[in-house]
Amino acid sequence: MREYTSENIRNIVLVGHQGSGKTTLVEALLYNTGAINRMGRVEERNTVSDWEEDEKERGLSLTTSLVPIEFQDTKINVLDAPGYSDFQGDMKNAIRVADSVIVVVDAVSGVEVGTEIAWNFAKDYLQPIIVVINKLDRENADYNRTLNSLKESFPEYKFIPVMLPIGEQAGFKGVVNVLTQKAYYNEGRERSDLPADLKDATEEAHTALVEAAAESSNELIEKYFSEGELSFEEIRDGMRKAARDHSLNTVPVFVTSGQKNVGIVPLLEALVVYTSPPTERRVQVEKPDGTREFLYAPQSDDGPLAAYVFKSTTDRFVGQMTYFRIFSGKVSSDGRFLNTSRGVEERFNSLMLLRGKEQLPISVLHAGDIGVVAKLTNTHTGDTFAGKDTGFKVTQPAFPAPLYMVALSPRTQADSAKMGTILTSLCESDPTLRWRQDPDTNQTVLEGMGEVHVNVAIARAEKLGVGIDLLMPKVPYKETVTKTSETTYRHKKQTGGAGQFAEVSLRVEPNPGNGYQYETRIVGGVISQAFLPSIDKGIQSVIPEGIIAGYPITDVKAVVFDGKMHPVDSKDIAFQIAGREGFKEAFQEANPVLLEPIMNVKITVPETMMGDIMGDLNSRRGRVQGMDSAGHLSIVTAQVPLAEMLRYGNDLRSMTGGRGIYTMEFSHYETVPAHLMASIIAAHKAEASH
Repeated sequence: MREYTSENIRNIVLVGHQGSGKTTLVEALLYNTGAINRMGRVEERNTVSDWEEDEKERGLSLTTSLVPIEFQDTKINVLDAPGYSDFQGDMKNAIRVADSVIVVVDAVSGVEVGTEIAWNFAKDYLQPIIVVINKLDRENADYNRTLNSLKESFPEYKFIPVMLPIGEQAGFKGVVNVLTQKAYYNEGRERSDLPADLKDATEEAHTALVEAAAESSNELIEKYFSEGELSFEEIRDGMRKAARDHSLNTVPVFVTSGQKNVGIVPLLEALVVYTSPPTERRVQVEKPDGTREFLYAPQSDDGPLAAYVFKSTTDRFVGQMTYFRIFSGKVSSDGRFLNTSRGVEERFNSLMLLRGKEQLPISVLHAGDIGVVAKLTNTHTGDTFAGKDTGFKVTQPAFPAPLYMVALSPRTQADSAKMGTILTSLCESDPTLRWRQDPDTNQTVLEGMGEVHVNVAIARAEKLGVGIDLLMPKVPYKETVTKTSETTYRHKKQTGGAGQFAEVSLRVEPNPGNGYQYETRIVGGVISQAFLPSIDKGIQSVIPEGIIAGYPITDVKAVVFDGKMHPVDSKDIAFQIAGREGFKEAFQEANPVLLEPIMNVKITVPETMMGDIMGDLNSRRGRVQGMDSAGHLSIVTAQVPLAEMLRYGNDLRSMTGGRGIYTMEFSHYETVPAHLMASIIAAHKAEASH
C-alpha cells in the first residue's frame, strides 16, 4: 500500500449492535475495491476482520480490527469495532480515533440496545454520524420500519435518505441515488432510470435532502428561501457540509446488503465525500500542568506531534503490537518518540499498516493516519506520543466500570509467579479489564464487562503461558455490631517458669461509618500505659478475619475502661491475648450482623420486556428507584445487593435475547437479612471444619 497524505485519508469506524453485519460489510468494501477477490463469511471463519482464533471459534468480533481500503485515490481506514456489549471499551476507543461514525442498523431488528450505546458514544465525542441500514435482503427486513425506529429513538436528529432501496427482502436488487434520482444495479455500477413505483418516494426524499443541504449554511438557506431551488452542485456541497458537521445533527442514511453485495459502491463513494479528512479534526489534550486545551484544525505534518494509542495486543511470538492514531504531526520508521504518559522514549523500529492480520510495512505515516508499531516495551492502551517541548497527553475516554467478576487460582507454583505479570499486561491493553487482590475475601479477582470478556482474557492469559482455574468470587461482606456489650476477660497462665497475667474490662459499641476505633478510659493506673497498645494490637489481630463468618470487622468502637495487672507476670503478650479474647466475647454479645454491598444498577431493555425485568429484580431483593423511557427502550434504576448480581449479565442476556444492557456501581453497605445471614455463617463454619 502506498503512502497517503492527510487530505487523502479518511478514518471511519463501523459500530452497531451485535449481528448487524459490520464484519460482512467490511468484506464487501474490500471486495469492491479489489483488495480481495472473494468475500469471506463469518460462518466460514474466513473474514479479514475476524482473524483471531477466538473470534473464529465464537463467530464474534472481540476486538477492533484495522482494515485500510484504497478507493478513488483515497485511503479509508476502516475500524471494525465489536458490537457485543462486553467489548464496548474497544468500541469507545475506536470512536475516539475515528473522524466519522458509521452506525450499522439491522433492517430486520431496527434500533437495538447496542445501537443506542454506539450512538451515545459518538454523541459524547462530537462525532458526525452516518447510518447504514444493512441486511435489506433478509426475510422480514423493512426499510421504512427501520427508518421510523431511528427517528423515534433519536428524535433530535434529522435522518436524510441519500439512497433508497429498490425492492426488499429477497427482491432487494439495487439502490436509488436521491441526489441524481437515478437507479443503480450490479453493486451500484450500472445506472438506469427510476422504477415507476419509486418516483414519489424519491421526489419526497429529494426535497428533504435539498432542505438539509440548504440548512448547512446561511448563504444556501437564503438562496433556497428566495429562489425555491438550489443547483446540483450546491445540493451536493451543502449535503457534504451537513454530513461532516456534527452540530447540525444531520444523518445521511444509506441502504445495503453486505452479504448480497448491494449498495456497496455508493457507500464507498459516500465514505470519501461525506466524511471529513483528518486535517479538520480538533482534539483535546491535557498539558503537563493538568489544564486541558484543544488542538484546533487544520492539523498537519508540521504541527506538534500528538499520537494516541487506542489498542495494544500481546502475542506470544510477535510480542506487543501497538495501534495508534496520529492527530497531529507525522511519524517515521526508526524514529524515537516520547511517550508522555509514562515519561519514556520509544524507538519505532518496524512501522506498519495492518489489514486484519496482514502486515504492510511503511516508512512514514502522515497527520491523521492510523498505523501499528511492533515491540514497544513501555507503551500501553491510552498512552500518548508527543514532543518533549509540549509534553501533553491526548485526553482518554471515560470507560465504564466492570460488571462481571471471577476469582482466579493459579494451577501451579510456577503459574502463581507469572500470573500477576500477565494479568497486569492484559489490563494495560484493555482499560475495561481490572485485576486486584481483594483483602476482604483473600481472593485474586479479575473484573470485566461480562462473561465472554473475562473468558477471552483468561484464554489469552493461558496462551501467554499461565494456567488459571476460575472460582466463584466471594461477596465482600463485613461484620459489625448493633448494640453495646461489656465483658471482663482474665488471661492467666502458670508454667514452671515465668507466668502470664492480664485482666481487661472492655466495651464494644456500634460505630457507624467510622470503621474500627480504639479508646481507653483507664483511671488510677490499674493497667500500665505501656500495656494499652498491646490490648489494641490483640484486638486488631481479629479485625481482618472476623469473628462470626470470617469477614473483616468494621464500624466498631472498643473502649477499655478497667483491668488488672500483676507486678511480675503481666507482659505484652498477656494483654494482647486478653484484649483479643475479651473483644471476641463482647462482640458475640453485641448482636453481631453481616453487612453486604448494595449496588446502584441501571438496566436498559426494550419496553416490551419490562415486566420480566421488574419481576426478576423483585426476586433479587432489588428496590426500584425510578423508571424512564427513551424511544422504544425502557430504563429502570434500582438498588440491588451485590450477592444477587454476580451473574446478572448472563441472566439478563437470556431474558432479553441479548437486547438488554446494564451498568452497576457500588452504593453503600446494608445489613444482611437474618435468614440469609444464618446460611452464610453456617457455610463459613462448614468450610472452616474441613
